[in-house]
Amino acid sequence: MKKRKLGTQGLEVSELGLGCMSMSWAYGTPNDEESIATIHRALDLGVTFFDTAEAYGPYKNEELLGRALKGRRDKAVIATKFGFHIENGKMAGPDSRPQHVREVVEASLRRLGTDRIDLLYQHRVDPKVPIEEVVGVMADFVKQGKVRFLGLSEAGEKSIRRAHAVHPISALQSEYSLWERNLEERIIPALRELGIGLVPFAPLGRGFLTGVARRAEEYPEGDFRKTNDPRLQGENFDRNMAAAESVRQFAKRKGATPGQIALAWLLHRGEDIVPIPGTKRRKYLEENAGAAEVRLTGADMAELDHALKNVAGPRYTAASAAMVDR
Repeated sequence: MKKRKLGTQGLEVSELGLGCMSMSWAYGTPNDEESIATIHRALDLGVTFFDTAEAYGPYKNEELLGRALKGRRDKAVIATKFGFHIENGKMAGPDSRPQHVREVVEASLRRLGTDRIDLLYQHRVDPKVPIEEVVGVMADFVKQGKVRFLGLSEAGEKSIRRAHAVHPISALQSEYSLWERNLEERIIPALRELGIGLVPFAPLGRGFLTGVARRAEEYPEGDFRKTNDPRLQGENFDRNMAAAESVRQFAKRKGATPGQIALAWLLHRGEDIVPIPGTKRRKYLEENAGAAEVRLTGADMAELDHALKNVAGPRYTAASAAMVDR
């Protein structure tokens, strides 16, 4: 698999990463044995970029990734995130107070079983703490050699610019896909102006673009999709399944899967974009990796752009949307 650079400070990763969240949290029942096998298979396929966070589990996902990479740490680029107050096993609002950041980053290092975090993200901007203070603490870890590069997640343009003025930001992780285009008007131009890479999460449209999405009520209790994705609910679901069908038909013509087309579209949007499709199964990992071989023409890109112009429903509930920095 080819490599791509995120930012201008020297961070190099595989052109597709692996989102590890679903291995421990939010999506179905965990299967550590299969998840670890999937991480090992990713390394064998040339995938070097692994994404986790203290909030996933909480904590369990970092521990799982640490176990999986034992003895193979130098082959991997680990990205993790901080930024929430976690109470009784649940996220209870943002918390990026400097002392808290110092504590949780040290804890992440222990759970990951490593002496350095390759890419450290603030998971969500904390409106109570100036981002200059947060990035200052993050930069201290860079000086100590415990963190190599810095990132933000779901940050708005003003926060990105303020953060980057304190210490170079290498990557922004935010939702972006054929399915979700909110970054195109302001965020992506700002990233390219500043020389910051983009790491899209949910690049497969939360299952719609692969044809595996189900109605919200069909998911079990505890699954994120049951209550937190308006696009899976009611009339939104029906309209969105019809829209996604156009991508499935396109994929048939190309001899690829819909998921591969969705990932290929992102890869063709720029060399500074590295999607992190999430899976806990080797079967889907291998399918996703095949997207790197799909070639799309300018006409193909235009057809796909037009096919999914109107997605029904917001991407988050009001509570979740309130934590996205504008």
